[in-house]
Amino acid sequence: MTEALEKIRQETLARLQAARDGAELDEINVSILGRNGALTGILRGMSQLSKDERAKLGQAANTVKKELEAELAKRKAVIGEKMQALRFEKEALDVTEPGKPGRALGRLHPMTQTYREIRDALVGMGFTTYEGPEVEYDDYNFTKLNLPLDHPARDMQDTFYVNDRVVLRTHTSPCEARALLNVKPPFRLIMPGRVFRVDEVDASHSPVFMQIEGFVVDREITLADLKGILLTFIHAVFGDDVRMRFRPSYFPFTEPSAEVDISCTLCGGKGCRACKGTGWLEILGCGVSNPHIIENCGLDPKEWKGVAFGVGVDRITNLKHGITDIRLEYENDARFLRQF
Repeated sequence: MTEALEKIRQETLARLQAARDGAELDEINVSILGRNGALTGILRGMSQLSKDERAKLGQAANTVKKELEAELAKRKAVIGEKMQALRFEKEALDVTEPGKPGRALGRLHPMTQTYREIRDALVGMGFTTYEGPEVEYDDYNFTKLNLPLDHPARDMQDTFYVNDRVVLRTHTSPCEARALLNVKPPFRLIMPGRVFRVDEVDASHSPVFMQIEGFVVDREITLADLKGILLTFIHAVFGDDVRMRFRPSYFPFTEPSAEVDISCTLCGGKGCRACKGTGWLEILGCGVSNPHIIENCGLDPKEWKGVAFGVGVDRITNLKHGITDIRLEYENDARFLRQF
């Protein structure tokens, strides 16, 4: 049995040295030192030996067992360190490497950015926001704004009718009538919101778009005040180098009325394809409030005067960013929106 014990010792030491991972060490531990292992089998066979032989073999087996247990613990420590080193190497983080981009952050739509620029410029001049419903009474959308029953704008080819008395508002001007009826003058208001027209969708038209209306009511407000407001607004949005001009025009709710042009933001007023060689771009309509509107809403037009202007947010967005197709602003294409 002494020879068998020595054979187990040598084979086990060799297996321990050849072991590559913890699983192999566990298998050796069970097959040699376990309850039914080879070394335990030798100890069980000692009952057939004499008392002196049992003592001698028991001492030798105990020495071998302690040696194998010590070597097993040593190999576990060595293999454990190697496995840990490999894991650390695999999971190592090089802090000098550039960071990996995470999930793209959201951003404001270009029209929202433009709206906020316009709003902030006007708020800086004392304006406050006033909003009205998108589904509007015909009376506010047309009648109170000096648009009679036979006016072409009331035609179903231009206006979405919900019923005979209710429409989808065609402009933000109904807010003017609501403000005159509900807000005590004097006041300076901006009136943002979506408006709706019966239009075919193309590069320059959409059946739904966003407007901002500016409306000032005071006792001594004049066209000169309006011009100063618009010049300040244009410089805030487009820069101090941009020039402005008024062109006479006609709107039922203002008298006198004007179209406002700015020097082309692409060519600096020299003339290009965008401005059709004129050096000017139209951006909004404006004028002094028609006295009939003031009177229709219960105020004395001899005491109170008003000035108003309306601007398309998508139009301003196009001019600021050189966008040539309005449809891009409504399609929510991430490739387009990521540019802003």
